[in-house]
Amino acid sequence: MQITILLTGATDGIGLETAKTLVSQGHHLLLHGRNPDKLKELENTLSGLNGNGSLESYVADLSNMADVERLAQAVTEKHTKLDVLINNAGVLKTDHPISQDGLDVRFVVNTFAPYLLTKRLMPLLGPSARVINLSSAAQSPVDLEVMAGRTRLPDDLAAYAQSKLAITMWSRSMAQSLDDDGPVIIAVNPGSLLATKMVKEGFGMAGNDIRIGADILVRAALEDEFASASGQYFDNDSGQFAPPHPDALDRQKTETIVHAIEETLENITK
Repeated sequence: MQITILLTGATDGIGLETAKTLVSQGHHLLLHGRNPDKLKELENTLSGLNGNGSLESYVADLSNMADVERLAQAVTEKHTKLDVLINNAGVLKTDHPISQDGLDVRFVVNTFAPYLLTKRLMPLLGPSARVINLSSAAQSPVDLEVMAGRTRLPDDLAAYAQSKLAITMWSRSMAQSLDDDGPVIIAVNPGSLLATKMVKEGFGMAGNDIRIGADILVRAALEDEFASASGQYFDNDSGQFAPPHPDALDRQKTETIVHAIEETLENITK
């Protein structure tokens, strides 16, 4: 059965491999990318694959919350139902670590953008839908001052690890708040040190088979084993659902982080 899937960060890395698999399986894929030329190239590549999948493309810079709003609006104007949202887009190392709003771009792209996009698309995501959020094995306690842009972290990995714990925390919180009234929301570590551009730039190494990450995203989007796992964290390094960082299990800390995310988004989307 063909389902409709929005995949962010589809032009590179795990997103690209995931897109290839989903289209080959015959699904209707909404491709997001920041670069229109890369998106066009991706469409041409995917159109040549076997399968009855169909494609749409959406250009948006997820470091800009106005673009996130426009992306959500564009999808909503064309669709009344979305079966799966895969918040795959992410950033580790960049020449522009501070967003136009004065925030660390790792938090903006890895934490705030998927939160806002999920919220805006919630009317399209029924109880049988799924939201798959890209987490990481790299998770470290969130510094609220850093997340709010009041202080800076000189280390790329430190900012990345905090942003990935933050998305893991809000995934669990949002799932619990929706209960049975909303989509299944799952945070997934797709696997450590996979052969992505992010790993090559950040660690200077080729990395492991990228299909490891793509395969788990496809499973999380489609397989029954994830249908009742809302609020859980899947660790693909161990190949099973596992406890996330202890902070993600702490209700008070999680509520504080979610409140800070909402407050920051309110300030930059006025």
